Amino acid sequence: MTKQVEKLMKNLGVTEAEALDIIATDKVIDKGGDPFPLSAEQKKVVKNMTKTGTRKAPTVYKFGEGRQVKANPTKEGIVAAVAKFLEDSGYENVTITNKNRQIAFSAEGKNFEWTLVEKRQKKG
Repeated sequence: MTKQVEKLMKNLGVTEAEALDIIATDKVIDKGGDPFPLSAEQKKVVKNMTKTGTRKAPTVYKFGEGRQVKANPTKEGIVAAVAKFLEDSGYENVTITNKNRQIAFSAEGKNFEWTLVEKRQKKG
C-alpha cells in the first residue's frame, strides 16, 4: 500500500478499494475527463435547473449625443459682470471659458480660474 492510499483510508475512513477508486477518479478529472457522465435527459434537467432568469438586453450607449445644458441667463449675467469687473480692475488675460460658470485670468504672473456654482434648492 502506498502512503497516499493509507492517508485516504485513515482520514476518510474508507476501505483500500474505495481509496484506490478515489485516486483513479481524481486522475480522470485531472486529465479533463468526466468520470460521472450524464444522459441527454439529465443534461436537460441540469440546464433548466441552472438558469438564472431572463437575460437583460445589452445597453446601447449613444456617445455622439452630449447632454444638453439648459440656458441660465442669471448665471450668464453674473459671469459676464464678474469678467467685466476683472478686466476693469486691471487683471490680465480675462477669458470666459464657460459662459455659464468659468472665467480664467492672470494676476501677478500667475494663472487663476474662477468658477460659479449654483446651489440646489432644498425640497420640503
